[in-house]
Amino acid sequence: MLLVKQELLAALANTLESLSPGAGSKAAFESPKVAAHGDFASTAAMQLAKPLQRKPRELAEELSAALQATPAFTQWVEAVEIAGPGFLNIRLKTAAKQQVVREVLQAGADFGKQPAVEERVLVEFVSANPTGPLHVGHGRQAALGDAICNLLATQGDRVWREFYYNDAGVQIQTLATSTQLRAKGFKPGDAEWPEQAYNGEYIADIAEDFKAKKTVRSDDREYTASGDVDDIDSIRQFAVAYLRHEQDLDLKAFQVKFDNYYLESSLYTSGRVEATVQKLIDAGKTYELDGALWLKSTDYGDDKDRVMRKGDGTYTYFVPDVAYHIAKWERGFHKVVNIQGTDHHGTIARVRAGLQAAGVGIPAGYPDYVLHTMVRVMRGGEEVKISKRAGSYVTLRDLIEWTSTDAVRFFLLSRKPDTEYTFDIDLALAQNNDNPVYYVQYAHARICSVLAAWGGDAATLKDVDLSPLQSPASQALLLQLAKYPAMLTAAAKDFAPHDVTFYLRELAASYHSYYDAERILVDDEPVKRARLALVAATAQVLHNGLAVLGVSAPRKM
Repeated sequence: MLLVKQELLAALANTLESLSPGAGSKAAFESPKVAAHGDFASTAAMQLAKPLQRKPRELAEELSAALQATPAFTQWVEAVEIAGPGFLNIRLKTAAKQQVVREVLQAGADFGKQPAVEERVLVEFVSANPTGPLHVGHGRQAALGDAICNLLATQGDRVWREFYYNDAGVQIQTLATSTQLRAKGFKPGDAEWPEQAYNGEYIADIAEDFKAKKTVRSDDREYTASGDVDDIDSIRQFAVAYLRHEQDLDLKAFQVKFDNYYLESSLYTSGRVEATVQKLIDAGKTYELDGALWLKSTDYGDDKDRVMRKGDGTYTYFVPDVAYHIAKWERGFHKVVNIQGTDHHGTIARVRAGLQAAGVGIPAGYPDYVLHTMVRVMRGGEEVKISKRAGSYVTLRDLIEWTSTDAVRFFLLSRKPDTEYTFDIDLALAQNNDNPVYYVQYAHARICSVLAAWGGDAATLKDVDLSPLQSPASQALLLQLAKYPAMLTAAAKDFAPHDVTFYLRELAASYHSYYDAERILVDDEPVKRARLALVAATAQVLHNGLAVLGVSAPRKM
C-alpha cells in the first residue's frame, strides 16, 4: 500500500497546487481517529480556506470532486466523504489494501526500510564504568541503544555504536584497593575492610586470577597480571581488563556489539580537556570565584552557573563530557544520541551550555538524550534485589540466565524509557498469551507451521491473485501490515522502540484473530494461495519488527 499512498499523495499535492501555488508541498494524510470513518483523512480544505477566503466545507466539496477525477483516486479510492467543517475522509478500494501483501513479499527483509541518506549518527549507550558486572539498568540501556540504532538504520542513517567509560578516577582506585585487600586475604566484615569498598564475590574472583598471573582480554585491551599483591598499578590494570572482559561476555550474550570504545582517560592524555577549558576561557564564558573556575552556564538556560575546575585543580565531571562531545562533533557526527539513566538529567543543561559556549559551531540541542529509569525485578511475587555475584544488585547476566535474551530484550523495550518498569521473571517464562514476547513469537511460528504444512514454494506467492481477500478479518490484517513503514519512521524519529513492541503485539493479535476466523489451507486453490500470501507477508513483517528489537523469530515453538 506504500505505492498506493504515494500515488494518492501526489494527486493531492498536484490538486492543492492548482488551487493555491505552494500548497502542494504541505500535502499530507492523517489516520482517521475512528477507523470506520475511512482509511486516510485530509484537513487540507480547512487549512486553505482562510488564505483563499473560502468556506471550508465548500472548498472541501471542490477538492473532493477534483481528487476523484484524478487517475490515482479513480484506480484506488472507493469514496471521498466530507465530514464536519471540511474533513475529507478517504475510503480505499479493497484492491488498494491488498497491494501491501505484494509489497511485503517483494521487499522481504527490506520492507519498511527507507533509502540510505548517508547521515552519520553516533549512539552512545551502556557506557558502564569497569567496576562491576552490568546490572539490569545497563541491560535496559543496552536494549534501548541497540534497538534505537536498528530503528535509525531502517531510515537510511549510517549508525555508529559507541561505549564510553571511565578507566580512571576514584571508582577505579576503589576497585583496585578492594581487589588488593581480597588478594591479601581480607574480606567484607573484617576490621581492615573499608566501608566504601566493593563487596561482591566478583572481587574475590579477580583477586584469585590476579595472584595466578592470568591474562585477560576484552574488546579493547589485554593484560597479564604480575601476581604481586603489593603492585597496586598492576592490580588496577588487571581488574579493569578483567571487568571489561566480563562486560563483553554479558553484551555478547545480549547480542550487542559496539563499533568503538572511548576512554575518558584519553581526553586527558590527548589534551582535549585542557583545550576545551581554554576554548571556554578564550570565549569569555568563564570566571574565577572562591578559588574555582566557573562556567557561565546560566547564559544558556541553566538554573545556575557551574564549577568547572575546583580549588584543588581537579575538574568536575561534566567538563570531560563537554570535551568528549566536541570530539564527537569533530569526528563528523553531527547527529548524536546519548542513552543514559534519569540520574544524568541534571548534566544535560550544563553539557549543552558548555558546547554552546565553546564556540565550535555546535547547534543548540546537541546532543539528543534518551533517559531511562531503573528496573525492578520480581520473582515468585517478591522483589529480587541482590545478586551474590554483584553483592548489591541483580545483574544483566542473572536476568538472561533466569529467562532468555529474547525475553529480556522484548520486556525491557515494552515501555517508554522514562517510565518505571517491573520485570516479572515468572511472566517472562510463561508460555501463554499473557507473555508478550511469547505471544508475538508464537504468531510467527504458527504461520511457519501453516506454510510448512502447505509445502509449496513461498516465492510463488508474490504474484498470486489477491482478490479473494475480502473478509473483515483479512481486511483488518491487511491494514495492520500497511501501518508498519509509517510506524518505523515515527518510532525512529521519537527514539521510541516501545512503539515497535506495541505494533508487533497488535499485528500478532490481528493474525491470531484471522487464523481463528478463516481456514487457510482450503480446497479452493485461488483462495488458498491468496490466504497463504497474506499470512506469509504477516510472518515477514513480524520477522522484520522483531529484528529491529534484536529478538529472534522462531519457526517452531
